[in-house]
Amino acid sequence: MKDVFVVTHAQSEHHVQGVVGGWHDSELTELGHRQADAIAARIAELVAAARARLYTSDLRRAVQTADPIAARLGVAARLMPDLREKSFGVAGGRPNAWLDQCWVPAGSDGDRLDHDEEIEGAETRRELLSRVYRAMDEILADPGERAIIVTHGFALTFVIAAWFRLPIEAAGWIGFRPNAGGITHLQQDERFGDRAHLVGL
Repeated sequence: MKDVFVVTHAQSEHHVQGVVGGWHDSELTELGHRQADAIAARIAELVAAARARLYTSDLRRAVQTADPIAARLGVAARLMPDLREKSFGVAGGRPNAWLDQCWVPAGSDGDRLDHDEEIEGAETRRELLSRVYRAMDEILADPGERAIIVTHGFALTFVIAAWFRLPIEAAGWIGFRPNAGGITHLQQDERFGDRAHLVGL
């Protein structure tokens, strides 16, 4: 059995300040630090005594969420820039209202993978997908039975897509909306090799 626990970072300063996250390197709020401690306690229950590997985005809010998990489990977190949130280019750190005025959605019939939303320096969905898939290939190549991944709200969608080996061309049409500090449990059955997305953590 292979279990992967995907954590979205806890409440961050950019959440309460109403500014665009992305690669804007904000820190956790006081509440976020308390949430991170609670996440660590729950993860420790879920992995029990099993050896686990811990991977995290290198942005501060993710690292600060991963730190209590590392301390609880007695493991070192491996920083992976490929697990970062989508870059919003020049919009990062600006008010959400600014992005709302400038952002041009791809629409339901448009080019959802290569559309840059007309924001200078913003990543396309294909660019985000490609690096998250690359990170997941590396993580899942590890033979260990437990992996913990700390990432971001939008990036989580593509962690799950990679888990199910969804072709990149198809992944332009999916989206999950996790809560800050949420835990998603992915599990592979050792007999049949089927992969599941479990809920209720």
